[in-house]
Amino acid sequence: MILPILSYGNPILKKKCDDIDSSYPNLKNLLQDMWETMYNAEGVGLAAPQIGKSIRLFIIDASPFFEENNVTEFELNNLKRVFINPNLTIVEAESCNFNEGCLSIPEIREDIKRADSIKIDFYDEKFNFQSFNFSGILARVILHEYDHIEGILFTDRISKFKKTLIQKKLNKISRGQIEVNYPMKFFKK
Repeated sequence: MILPILSYGNPILKKKCDDIDSSYPNLKNLLQDMWETMYNAEGVGLAAPQIGKSIRLFIIDASPFFEENNVTEFELNNLKRVFINPNLTIVEAESCNFNEGCLSIPEIREDIKRADSIKIDFYDEKFNFQSFNFSGILARVILHEYDHIEGILFTDRISKFKKTLIQKKLNKISRGQIEVNYPMKFFKK
């Protein structure tokens, strides 16, 4: 089932999320709905708070960023993944800029500086413990989604000056004064 994505301004998007365990109700169905919602919106990642669930869960499918003939076996096996209760354990100091967008903040893109190499511990959809190092675009997609479960939006990572320049657009998004090709739930104060 395709779920509505919460828009900028909803307080759930600014809340640090809670861990879950394997007894979380209907987890399999929730994950299926998240995949369907993400693909319908043409996203490469989706975090549970974006659909109104304040839990430490996100999914990624970074395959649109990779050409099949330029993918390492590790990348190929990790382009599509579920992250439950993730913890970022190491972030390398070297970073790079990349133009990011967000399904909760449509029509806005900004250059965001993020670490190029990370280590993350998490549980997969079967609650098997995983620990991997990621770099490049995979690290970036993971860090963007990880921020969501920490209550951080990519617009929180831009300068105050740039945020002032886009504030009118952000207000329009929160009021639903935009058109998107996927279901959204707008936050109206």
